[in-house]
Amino acid sequence: MFVIPAHRLPPGFAERLDQPPVEPAPARPAATAVLLRDSVSGPEVLLLQRHRSSGFVPGAYVFPGGRVDEADADPAILERADGLAARREPEPAYWVAAVREVFEETGVLLAKDARGRPAPDAASDPRIAEWRAALLAEAATMVELLDALELRLDFGDVVYAAHWITPVAEPRRYDTRFFLARLPEGREARPDPREMTEGIWLRPADALERFRAGRLPMVFPTVSTLESLIEFGAVDEALASFRGRPVPPILPRLVRTAEGVGIVVDGEGAP
Repeated sequence: MFVIPAHRLPPGFAERLDQPPVEPAPARPAATAVLLRDSVSGPEVLLLQRHRSSGFVPGAYVFPGGRVDEADADPAILERADGLAARREPEPAYWVAAVREVFEETGVLLAKDARGRPAPDAASDPRIAEWRAALLAEAATMVELLDALELRLDFGDVVYAAHWITPVAEPRRYDTRFFLARLPEGREARPDPREMTEGIWLRPADALERFRAGRLPMVFPTVSTLESLIEFGAVDEALASFRGRPVPPILPRLVRTAEGVGIVVDGEGAP
């Protein structure tokens, strides 16, 4: 069982488990992308630290992600996306949201130009940085960005990997689809300071070691995802292993323990 120590819980959180809500809060659609890159010692993942004032998991290290917006379901995006039409699950809006969130939170745009070259990143190209700022300010859409820069979203190295639903006891809940995505060669991820305090690249095993030592706070789905990536020696291996793999939904249960709150996953794959 995964246990969150009492001192890391919000005030009154453990006590709320004794009186679960009659009607659980609705789980909002969300998407998360595990950005991966190769290194001499194996694949690394990008982890972003949320501001301690954030309304959801403050101070935790997370993968880029957020809610699915209405604009993510715009049919016009499908006309400007490669490698998405054949994907059967989940709905296209989740895939688009994952790519959009990566761009907004890291400045890396998973897209290509007419010659098949990866789009520049916001750290090196002022035009990309301006569009990133416009998207964050809700002053532009992804379709407008793609049209203006003559780009197409590229889902060739984006793979559906997991489906986590926030426990019913939580006051803020999400129905989150997790994706793996390769960092395009030569591109730099630069976190948006409005939402994140820093970004670090770590091998999954190193991130888990820091977590267990109490130096890298993370929530259970992040930890579980990192554990699923330990065995791979290259990004290609990880993408190939998860591509086409069945992805069952996981709805953990929260239980009080002497140390704090435990997270229990029922059925196959339970810890």
